[in-house]
Amino acid sequence: MSTAIVRIVSELRSIVAAWRREGLRIAVVPTMGALHEGHLSLVRAALAKADRVIVTLFVNPTQFNNAADLAAYPRTEHDDAAKLASVGTHILYAPNAADMYPPGFATSVSVGGMSDGLCGTFRPGHFDGVATVVTKLLVQTGADLAFFGEKDFQQLHVVRQLVRDLDIPIEIIAGLTVREADGLALSSRNARLSLAERHKAPRLAEILVQTAGQMSSGQSVQRALSVGREAILAAGFSKVECLELRADSNLAPMPTLDRPARLLVAAWLGETRLIDNVEVALPRAEALRQAAA
Repeated sequence: MSTAIVRIVSELRSIVAAWRREGLRIAVVPTMGALHEGHLSLVRAALAKADRVIVTLFVNPTQFNNAADLAAYPRTEHDDAAKLASVGTHILYAPNAADMYPPGFATSVSVGGMSDGLCGTFRPGHFDGVATVVTKLLVQTGADLAFFGEKDFQQLHVVRQLVRDLDIPIEIIAGLTVREADGLALSSRNARLSLAERHKAPRLAEILVQTAGQMSSGQSVQRALSVGREAILAAGFSKVECLELRADSNLAPMPTLDRPARLLVAAWLGETRLIDNVEVALPRAEALRQAAA
C-alpha cells in the first residue's frame, strides 16, 4: 500500500474525523525522520494495536540547543516514506516549521521534575522543545495511542508526565530499544560516526550491561558508576556527560539499588553524542526480601 503524505493540520483532522465516524482506533508514532528499524518496530507495534497509524515527521527546531546540530540532522523524507509504505503506515504527517510555529507563536510546555538532570542538564531547553512539539502533535492527530522508544528513556517519562498533567486522552506505549547485532542502540545519529568510531561505539552498551551487573551482584552504586565512567573513557569516548542510576518509575536518583531501576548514560564519541540505558535487576537478597514482604 502507499502512504499518504499530509502537511496541513486541517487536512489531517479531516481524515481523522472520517476515521472516527467509522469507529476506528488511531495510533501515532512521532519521529524526526531518518527512520531506522527502531522507528519501524514502533510502527509495527502501532499497526498491531490500532486500525490506522499516523507517523509524524518533523525536525523540531525548538528542541535543538545547537544550530549546527539542527543543520546536520539528516533529512530523508523520500526514503522514510518508502520505508513507512513497506510496513503499511496509513499517513505520514510532515508539517512545515512555519505552520508548526507561525509568526506570533508564544507558548511553551515545560515539564518540571522529569526534565531536570540527566540530559536536561546538558541540553538546556531541549525538553521544553520536546514537550511543546509532542503536545501539539498529540492534539493535532487526536490519536488514541502514541508510541515512543525506551532508548530515549527520559523523554518517555517527560511525555507520560505531560499527558497526565494536561489530561490529554491518549495512552502512551513504550517500545523496547532496538540494537545492532553488536549491541549498539539504533539511532539516526549513528550515521555520523566514522568507521573507527563505529567500531568503538558498541562498547557503550557493553559497559552499561557490565555496570548494571556489578550493581545487581551487590557492588555499591557509587563504586560501580565510578568504574563504569573510567571504562567508557578508556574505550575511546571523549566525555561522559552522565552515567546515573535512576528509578524506573519516576527517574528519582537512586544511591542504593532497592527498587526497579534504569542505568542511563550520555557520552561523546568524537563529534557524536550517544545515549543508552538498560534495566538493572535487584540484588538477589533484596529481591527475595521484597517478595517476602
